[in-house]
This record gives sequence, structure tokens and C-alpha cells, in this order.
Amino acid sequence: MSETMFLIFELIGTVAFAASGAITGISKKMDILGVATLGIVTAVGGGVIRDVILGLTPPATFSNPIYAIIALTVSVIIFIPAVHRFLFKNKKVYDFIMLLMDSAGLGIFTVVGIQTAMHKMQSPGVFLLIFVGMVTGIGGGVLRDVLSKSTPYIFIKHFYACASFFGAVACIVLWHFLGEQIAVIGGAAVVLVLRLLAAHFRWSLPKANSDK
Repeated sequence: MSETMFLIFELIGTVAFAASGAITGISKKMDILGVATLGIVTAVGGGVIRDVILGLTPPATFSNPIYAIIALTVSVIIFIPAVHRFLFKNKKVYDFIMLLMDSAGLGIFTVVGIQTAMHKMQSPGVFLLIFVGMVTGIGGGVLRDVLSKSTPYIFIKHFYACASFFGAVACIVLWHFLGEQIAVIGGAAVVLVLRLLAAHFRWSLPKANSDK
């Protein structure tokens, strides 16, 4: 995959996660600083954790601030009253936008994490690739939920982390047999489709029974 395509892919994921973070901030009635912070943290948090794990310092977010700038811009746009009033006017529209943005960001950043490890590490193991892919995908969302005092999606929402896991595995397998470009697109698509199917059919992992 060319550098240009890689950048476009990351920017799409950045926009998607920044939007989900900003929308969460607005739903929690935060001020513009809180909304912007959630948008930025959601968009770049997973990548920062990934780079620290891989020993890539300073993390790409700080050496190339375009991702943080894009996330800030998206957050400010969503904070505009006319924009967020439209988003919250219809709960079904709000829920669908949140699902789509979060799922797209999860899929894109899962495969970007694997792609980064493939390019920066010599012969990375399968466990490392899957772990780094999942951390990149779910890390920003976990930080968003913790900062907004919500139960993290990965513990309650339609096997959120499992979708990232299966997408990571698909990406690694496709990379081995069909090459980078198909692997990246295919892995992200697997995550997105699984998340949408899980939401539609209400798939979820077994939950603890609190009844005594």
C-alpha cells in the first residue's frame, strides 16, 4: 500500500473516532474543552499506546500532529449547536452514527496497528501483531469511556473487542496469502461487518448473572 493510501486510511479512522469521542462528550454535557479532549484522545490514544509498545518514540501523534489537528477540527465542528442538535434530534440517527463511526474507526485502526508493526518490526510474531492491532483499535475507545465515566464498550457492546480480534486475524492471514493492500482492506471490512451484524442481531458474549 502506498504512503498516500496509508495516510488516507489513517485519516478516515481519525475522523471516525474523533466524531465518536466528540459525540460522547456532548452527550455527557461537557464544555468545548472536554468535547475536544475526548475527540482527540479517542482518535490518537490507541496509536500512542501502540507506538509505546513497539518502542517507537516519540509516538507518531507527536512527531506528526496532523492526526491531532484533524481530530480537534472534527470535534469543534460537532460541537457547533446546529450540528449536534441534528445528531441528537433523533435517537435512532444518533445510535446509528455512533455505531458506524465507532465500528469504522475500530476496523481501520486495528489493521493500521498491524500494518505499523509489519513495517517497523523485523519478523513480528502473530501474538504481537494481534495484540498491537487490538490495542490500536480499542485503546482510544477505552480512554474515551474512562474519561467520560462510562463502562468501556469492550466489556458490554456486541463483542466489540472480539470483532477487532477477528479482523486482526483476517488481516494477518490475508497479508500472508494475498499481500498488504487486500489484507488491510479485508481486515477492516471484517471488523465493520461483524460490528454491524452484532448490533443488528444483538450478538454478545455471555454476561455474569447477578441473581443470587
